Amino acid sequence: MAGCYPSAKPPPLAAHSKRVQGIRCSFSTTDKKYGNNVNKREIKTRSKTPQILKLAVRGVTELLRLFSSSKNRLETVSDTKAEEISVSDVDDVVMILKCDYENAYFVTGAFTSSIYAEDCMFEDPTIRFRGRELYSRNLKLLVPFFDGPSIGLQKIEKDISSDPNFVLATWKLRTYLKLPWKPFIYIDGSTLYELDDEFNIVRHAESWNISALEAIGQIFTPSFGRPED
Repeated sequence: MAGCYPSAKPPPLAAHSKRVQGIRCSFSTTDKKYGNNVNKREIKTRSKTPQILKLAVRGVTELLRLFSSSKNRLETVSDTKAEEISVSDVDDVVMILKCDYENAYFVTGAFTSSIYAEDCMFEDPTIRFRGRELYSRNLKLLVPFFDGPSIGLQKIEKDISSDPNFVLATWKLRTYLKLPWKPFIYIDGSTLYELDDEFNIVRHAESWNISALEAIGQIFTPSFGRPED
């Protein structure tokens, strides 16, 4: 893939047009139908997360809200891609998602919110909630705590033969956290994007290569001796 805008705060998409073609992003695409190569079971959580762990995650989230000393910084991390974009097929969605990953949306907080339904369901092994605005706020909450973050797209696939249509992205997340013991977070995961008839994302479901307990454990583990690849 060739890069989109490399800056942490990408400029608005489609400056002169509201068509997807206005996105300034370049990469090669193929017309391949992935069909059975994309297995929806890959994104299912490997085991049910204990309720007490989900409550702990909510507690950690609230602590981040309370102890964040970067309120002004949070307010400046804006969704620069909120402009409405016309999407006509799954390939348009794939192209936009590729651009968002190239711009490291998860660690910058800037993503193309207009391709998500307002009541889109967001879930990972530790939490589940509905609403793209809440998702945007949660991303912006995390941004000030990342130290040297990166999220790399490994592969992105589509399936237009299933009902509903979906896109599956595989990625690697690596980042230190700005905590006194400087924990290192390393997760390989995938995200399933389910689409409705108008090609809006109605479900955003993450799966990780580690359990929810292991993921939470990384936050409380000092970085000394941690692998980074």
